[in-house]
Formats: sequence, structure tokens, C-alpha cells
Amino acid sequence: MTTPRAKRAFKYRFYPTDAQAAELLRTFGCVRKVYNLALAARSQAWTSRRESLTCNDTSAMLTAWEKTEDLAFLNEVSSVPLQQVLRHLQTAFTNFFAKRAGYPRFKAKKKSRTSAEYTRSGFRYRDGKLTLAKMTEPLNIVWSRPLPEGARPSTVTVSQDAAGRWFVSLLCEDSGIRPLPANGAAVGIDAGLEHLLTLSTGEKITNPRYERRDRARLARAQRELSRKAKGDGANRARARRRVARIHARITDRRRDMLHKLTTRLLRDNQVVVIEDLTVRNMLKNHALARAISDAAWSEFRRMLEYKAAWYGREVIVVDRWFPSSKLCSACGTMAEAMPLDVRAWTCGCGAIHDRDVNAAKNLLAAGLAVSACGAGVRPTTTPEPKRRDLT
Repeated sequence: MTTPRAKRAFKYRFYPTDAQAAELLRTFGCVRKVYNLALAARSQAWTSRRESLTCNDTSAMLTAWEKTEDLAFLNEVSSVPLQQVLRHLQTAFTNFFAKRAGYPRFKAKKKSRTSAEYTRSGFRYRDGKLTLAKMTEPLNIVWSRPLPEGARPSTVTVSQDAAGRWFVSLLCEDSGIRPLPANGAAVGIDAGLEHLLTLSTGEKITNPRYERRDRARLARAQRELSRKAKGDGANRARARRRVARIHARITDRRRDMLHKLTTRLLRDNQVVVIEDLTVRNMLKNHALARAISDAAWSEFRRMLEYKAAWYGREVIVVDRWFPSSKLCSACGTMAEAMPLDVRAWTCGCGAIHDRDVNAAKNLLAAGLAVSACGAGVRPTTTPEPKRRDLT
């Protein structure tokens, strides 16, 4: 039996021609300009008149802007991405008023993500070839994996990362995700820095520390960038791109490892229990912030939760205040203190514990108790995501 049709985004790399690259860069600039203009208009309307503008109001303003002499260049690109960015701004305000995000910020030219989204009226997809509006030739896409059979993209997002690489993401409906066979296995997972993960089975997964491996190369490239004259010079742009390529290499390797790891854990286990780590607060510890960022615990949890929804598995998140390290997994006695430098300890009952393995066992026991009675330790139920970029 298959799961209900889900929205999935399939991301591919492509290589534009010079004309296509120029058109896309021009579109990115117009998208950024319209976003900033609309954000300024909505902010000013509220500050000066206590008036709340809607997406339709800013859409009418866009039509007026295109007729002015100063903003006539907006007519040179497809109107579809410009309308889409107004909808994205509306979503940003909706999230702000719902207290799910901060107030929308202006997009900077060099720091913001450069992208443009096209709906079906802004592209043509036929026979495995994708052609965007205002373009005569299809994009040269590297189809690293096929789209679902019979899939028709509903939206297409084109982006360029800081390293200069071009990507296209196609949002499709996919009904081919099949739940994995139930196996009744369960595992508790304790996250750490010395070992990335420690399982309740006793298995320890080594922390690959991808950022540390490339730290010397990254530092050298950053020093070279700092010596370049500030501005829009070609030498500084090349040095900045060199730094970005190293960051991209680190990110790609880390993401690939996490994809393989989360998929293996969910294939082997019906229930996975993890701890609710407050990574944002932990990053305030400047002595460990770099190592915590390199471990990417938040990304691991994100992947684990949305894949569990796909494959019919259960992820239980135990409250952050649960004393998993202090409890004896054999008799339940709680130690008075457990400093971080204590990696092994002996309980009064005679049980000798590895700190991380013991914590994983306690997390598993707490998570199974939650699953059985629904009380005690807070679980998290994760809805199936509407969209994911598969990389």
C-alpha cells in the first residue's frame, strides 16, 4: 500500500548558457527589488497610517511600479517570479503574526539567497526538457535521478548558491513512497561530539567532523579573501567564491552522510527515540559552538522526522530536562551529579555504565513508556512535510 500523494521537491544541478545565466541573474535582481519595495511599503503603511496591506494590495502596487520610468526594467523579466515573491512576503508576515518567525528582513544583494520561483504559467516541461519563460532553449539539467512516473511539476525554483553553482528544484506530486515493513525494533539515540550518535544497542557512530577536516583550507582561503580590496572587484569575487566552494564541499559531505545515516536507522527500527536538544542555546557556548554546528544535530532531527513520516516509522522526542545521563539504566537510581568529563561510572547496584550508552538506554525506556501510556515525557508528533529537497 502506498502513502497518500505527497508534495516532494527534486533538486538537480544545471548548467545555463551565457544568455540564460544573464536572464536568470536579471530575474534574481528584480525579485529582490520587488521584495524590498513591497516590504518597505507594508512597513511604512503600518507605521504611518496603521494600515495593513495585503498581497493583493502589493500586487496592484507592482503593476504601478512597472509603469514608472525608474522601475520599467521590471517588465524585462517574467512577471511570474515577481508575483510569487509577493506571496512569499505574505507568508513571512503570516508567520510573524503567528509568532513562528521574526519580522521580515530586507534582502541584501550579496548575502541573500538568489532564487526565483515559477508556477506552471512560467515554464514548460515536455519530454524531460524544462524551458523557463523568456527563454528559447531548455535548461541543460543533469538528471541525477528520474522524476516520479507521470509527474508534472507544479512549481520550479531556480537558484544559485554562493559557490556559483546553479540548481533547479521541481515540486511534484509523488505517490510512490511505500511504508517500510514493520519490524517491531526500537532504538534510543544519544547525540554527542566525541561520537556523533550513540545507540542503545551499544553502537557508536563516529563524528566525521567535516568542518575540522577542511579547516586549514578554509582558513587559508579566508585569509586570502581578507587581503583583497573591499568592493565589487573581480579578485575579491574570485576569493569569495573560493571560500564558498569550501563551505559547499563541507555542507554537501555532511548532508550526504546524514541522509545515509537517517535512512539506515529508520530501515532498521520501527521506533526511534531522541532527545529534544536546544541547539540554539547550546551555540551560545563559544567554546563548543563550532563543534556543535559541525555536528548538525538539528539537520539530523529534521531528516529523521520527515523520513519517518514517509516510511511509516515513529520518532519520539524526549523532553530536554529528562536526566538520561544521571539515571542508572539497570536499577533506576539517579546520581547526584554527572560532570561532562565523566565518561564512565559505576552505580551503587554494581552496574558499570558507559555514559553515552546508558543515556541512550534511558531515552529508549522513556520513549517506549510515552508510546505505551502517552504521559510522562513529552513526545513530538511530526506531520508529513509538504515539500522537501532531495539531495
